Amino acid sequence: MPDAIIRLPENRDIIIDSKVSLNDYVLYCAADDAGERERLLRSHTTAVRNHVRSLSEKRYEDLPELRTLDFVFLFMPVEAAFMLAVEQDPALFREAFDSKIVIVSPTTLLATLRTVESIWRYERQNVNAEKIAREAGLLHDKFVVLMSHLDDLGRALERSQESFRRTQASLNGHGGLVGKVENLRRLGARTKKSLAAGRGGAALTAADLADEDAALDDSDTADMESSE
Repeated sequence: MPDAIIRLPENRDIIIDSKVSLNDYVLYCAADDAGERERLLRSHTTAVRNHVRSLSEKRYEDLPELRTLDFVFLFMPVEAAFMLAVEQDPALFREAFDSKIVIVSPTTLLATLRTVESIWRYERQNVNAEKIAREAGLLHDKFVVLMSHLDDLGRALERSQESFRRTQASLNGHGGLVGKVENLRRLGARTKKSLAAGRGGAALTAADLADEDAALDDSDTADMESSE
């Protein structure tokens, strides 16, 4: 069981453990004999080192209910005991850090927590910036594809309009289908509907009708001769 859990923003936890034994330190402070003090000082440093080792083996970060970072704070509530151990064994702090244990004291705890929070927020901002850059790149590429499709659509519409204009010209021009259909009505075809005004395909003129009649007479004469 951790002694304390610090909740950080973005669903992160920091575990604080303060179970390190200070018995040898208390005896050290009370001892008068120099040799005894030296022995107790070594015992105190050894106790801190042993607790660092046992703490690294607990693996608090693997607990499913915690969302901890990958290191643990070892809190030593007596500032002098912390300083004495580090002075006696300068490599102790580095070895603990390598084991993902950060040794803190009353004067360094708050500052260390603020540093961790700042670093974590900076890391989160970097991750978000990378995501924004990646999403922006994807958005740009999709926009380029969309513009390409719009260009294709515009060209297709232009081709369709040109085809429509050509078809209209073919229908409405001189001798076009609109004029021929309209002349059927003029020649007496029984119709119930008429083409809308302004179609542009003018009916045949009198001369055109005469030509049409002459063509029909020639056709009838040819048919009679062939039958004879």
